[in-house]
Amino acid sequence: MGVKGMLSLLKDYSQIYQDIRFRDSKLLVDGTNLAYDLYARSNLDQNRGGEYLAYQVQVQALFTTLADCGIKPYVVMDGGSGTSDIKLDTLVDRARGKVRRALDAAQKGRRAGILPPFTTTVFEQTLNDMKVPLVRCFGEADGQLAALAREWCCPVLSRDTDFYIYDLPAGLLHLDHFQWDSVKTSGARGYIPCRRYTTSSFCTFFNIDRQLLPVFASLAENDNVSLREITCAKKVLAGRRTELSQTARLEGLLRWMRGFQTTEDTLTAAMDLMPNVSQQAQTQVRTELQKSMLEYELPSSSLLGFFSEGTVPPLPAEMLICVPDWVRTPLARGELGADILDLLVHKRMILPTQVLYGLLLGRGGRGKVLEVDRVGKGAASVKVQPLVQGAAKTLRLDSLPQADPAVRLQVCLETLGVEEEMLEGVPAHLRLPVAVTCYWLRRASPEPRLLKALLMVMVQGEVNRQTGGTTGWQKVTNHIFRPLDCFVADSFNQWQACLKDTSQLNMLLCKPLPEPHYAW
Repeated sequence: MGVKGMLSLLKDYSQIYQDIRFRDSKLLVDGTNLAYDLYARSNLDQNRGGEYLAYQVQVQALFTTLADCGIKPYVVMDGGSGTSDIKLDTLVDRARGKVRRALDAAQKGRRAGILPPFTTTVFEQTLNDMKVPLVRCFGEADGQLAALAREWCCPVLSRDTDFYIYDLPAGLLHLDHFQWDSVKTSGARGYIPCRRYTTSSFCTFFNIDRQLLPVFASLAENDNVSLREITCAKKVLAGRRTELSQTARLEGLLRWMRGFQTTEDTLTAAMDLMPNVSQQAQTQVRTELQKSMLEYELPSSSLLGFFSEGTVPPLPAEMLICVPDWVRTPLARGELGADILDLLVHKRMILPTQVLYGLLLGRGGRGKVLEVDRVGKGAASVKVQPLVQGAAKTLRLDSLPQADPAVRLQVCLETLGVEEEMLEGVPAHLRLPVAVTCYWLRRASPEPRLLKALLMVMVQGEVNRQTGGTTGWQKVTNHIFRPLDCFVADSFNQWQACLKDTSQLNMLLCKPLPEPHYAW
């Protein structure tokens, strides 16, 4: 989740980084981070539905460059919040922030860092097409990435500041400093100019013991713990009476920590800085700190077997009772979204997906699903009762792959209210988006008026697919920015939401309809 202020601190002390020429190496890639970062940096549309074909070209260009430099990437994606609810409040706050940013984007027509819904899907599809090794974790990816990086002694590519805390022998290559589009040549092969961070360099510079980095991260108000009562930075920076910046607070915290060698001594001293807090409250804070520090203890990597032999990682013990074994493989390969795990484990969904509840949780749903959704200009939590109707009543989650394909197709089409005969004559790979369009035309509110535009996009995509063209790419660099038509944008967003939800349902039903190629 990251350490607040760490990037700003490192910007002030850039000498901690080492300039390197990166080539001929394994590279572990924080895929969730890269997918979003690459789109955000590519000057592509964020408010009008996205430019997936242009984005696909960017993804292809980056990974082609890696191959040209002898770099072998292994991509790891997040898989939901895992078995712990320690970061639930943070996730809900982010959902509320996304709603606020969406409102700002709609009113002012500027980018607000909200990426199109199929960004990650196109990223994963493109890598699968390119045969780039990719795995989705059963929970957050950071710890597994760091564990495998330690075993392989190779760097991690990410912009997540948690990797400034993990002890990685080959260090972190931060995305901000990874100049993949400025390849240089030395000898027979090119290299990527970049900067490497290592915990040894950081700890040497600030003169603190490396084993205290998890304590530092937790005290620095990372996303796992809130310690506003601790004012150690202010005490250290004597004479300052104004509110400290996050960077100054981190500097003060690091200076203060120079006097300690052990975790226990540091925690005890931190509690002494809270004289006006009760003993019970101090004990609670200490427990929260220790829980937060556990996030940085690296397990043995469960990904090694997947990348070397294709062995699907085992489920955490806490998930075994609620996640059918057959679900592991499509989850690990990125075919099922991370939302599936959060629904099965926590019976919770933050924003869009809704159609899966009944199939995943069964008739009666073993209780209601907590759904965090947009309500007007804010976000609110509601409890939704899973519903199972029609042909879905004959299916069981633990035996879905063995169910009659005709029944699985019927469930998908019944959900959309579409008869199979309506899709006759439609190319197989377009039947899913066409069926979704039929559903959307009946259910959208207000009534949509961009059907012709959608059909034109599908036709152009089909022409590009058949000819191998990328005509959409040339339009990207010559945007004419016009005021946002919120009616059209909202209507198209509804269509994409329907398509995304239905694609997940289709995947869960083991693809009774062919999966479309979303970039086209």
